[in-house]
Amino acid sequence: MKSKTDIKDRFVVIMAGGRGERFWPVSREKMPKQLLALPGKKSFLQETVDRVLPLVPVKNIFVITTEAQLPEVRKQLPTIPKQNLIAEPIGRDTCAAVTLGAALVGARSTTGVMAVLPADHVIPDAKKFQQVLSDAFELAGRGQAIITIGIKPAGPDTGYGYIHVGPELPPAQGAKKTRTTFYRAERFVEKPHFDRALEYVNSGQYRWNAGMFVWSFVTITEGLQKHQPEMYAACQRWFKVANHPAKLARTLAKEYPGLRKVSIDYALMEHAQNVIVADGVFEWDDLGSWTALARHLKADPEGNCAVADFIHVDGARNIIYDARTKDRRTPIAVVGLRDSILVQTDDAVLLAHKSQAQKVKELVKKLGEDAKLKKLV
Repeated sequence: MKSKTDIKDRFVVIMAGGRGERFWPVSREKMPKQLLALPGKKSFLQETVDRVLPLVPVKNIFVITTEAQLPEVRKQLPTIPKQNLIAEPIGRDTCAAVTLGAALVGARSTTGVMAVLPADHVIPDAKKFQQVLSDAFELAGRGQAIITIGIKPAGPDTGYGYIHVGPELPPAQGAKKTRTTFYRAERFVEKPHFDRALEYVNSGQYRWNAGMFVWSFVTITEGLQKHQPEMYAACQRWFKVANHPAKLARTLAKEYPGLRKVSIDYALMEHAQNVIVADGVFEWDDLGSWTALARHLKADPEGNCAVADFIHVDGARNIIYDARTKDRRTPIAVVGLRDSILVQTDDAVLLAHKSQAQKVKELVKKLGEDAKLKKLV
């Protein structure tokens, strides 16, 4: 059991500003994927908070979101202090969000250790995840390590970036061995084509890059100073006003539009020499599209996954999702439809072939360019 002294210096920054466009028409700008309860009863964001609550005090949890999503985030997370729910004035990718998170944490504790977690992951076994995160907190608090949680690949998926892991890290002198295995990170690899992904999985030396990081405030700011001096300078400015919500909001509104749009992977992780990979030995899924949701739904004998009053003749391997309010739901009947996605909301219907699921994002862009239809985005 950790002492209270350790716990009070632990922080979690949840990145919840994504738009989740591939889940249109259920996902909208004001109610994106992370705020939806798709496979479960709670939203992805609420489940993310629930998973970390045993490890950090609620007052040490920050959520970084957008202006459009802030009201719903506040509604869904009533126990988190209002000043811990921060809206970015404009999306500037993950490096800006991490920098802002570091300023918020540092203003509370310059000896703080922070985990940066996405808001939209599915992790069925919270206990296993908590063990890995707790061990990563412990290691990050001891030294200058940048820790990323790498997931053991379940197959040659081309939708994820990969991390090439090197030798196992020996336990620190005088420290007891953790349950989690840690490796040195050799290199980060962009999303590969299928044959290369198969090579990676078969080698056993690669992990999926899940975008989950743990580091101390000192370590992340030193990393920014070395590799992203402009972000480091911004972090210093935000640090000074981080405990004054109105001042912080004014400063961000003025400075955010001028920031370079860059991911934390490209800005820091690919250049840093002190990256350690924590072995994520828990079940994990990053629901990137409607086809991914099918992995979490029960299928009928023909392979149809339905959250709807659904009837069919010769239908197979379809995903049917009825998100209409209960009083407006009607049976959805299909004949001869195969390998398709059919989603119905109160104001829109999506019909797509499963092989084209990633193109729903293109559809959302097209809707946004149409004056009559942009209200649906």
